[in-house]
Amino acid sequence: MTWIRSVGAHAERPCTLVVCRGCCCGDPRKNPGTDHAGQLARLRAAAEDSQGRIAVRTVDCLGPCAQANVVVVQPSSEARRRGARAAWFGWVLDDDATDDIAAWAAAGGPGTPLPPTLDLHRIDPPAARPDRAERRRRKKR
Repeated sequence: MTWIRSVGAHAERPCTLVVCRGCCCGDPRKNPGTDHAGQLARLRAAAEDSQGRIAVRTVDCLGPCAQANVVVVQPSSEARRRGARAAWFGWVLDDDATDDIAAWAAAGGPGTPLPPTLDLHRIDPPAARPDRAERRRRKKR
């Protein structure tokens, strides 16, 4: 029997900025005074300047739409092994908040002290939704 293992499955991951760009986040109709494209460009530029310590990805929707724009900072593999967990930020609407998130991520992100300015943007992640199989089991009860 031949075992196949994905090469990327055990690769070290950098601190990752997950930027919501769904129905509300990144929408100029909801937050017209925010340069949404510029915000994403700033975060991507910070990732390029980080020499691989930061990655940026966008997702369609993270859930807490009332707190748009939402950015989740996921810890690096090393920080996760030390117990660090993702940090959720809402109302990331100006250059200062964007730059503070990028600077904190460059300094290590989760697992390092959170700057007081970012503490003001901390939000709780949305409650986990049961997967489809779990919902079916609950219906049968």
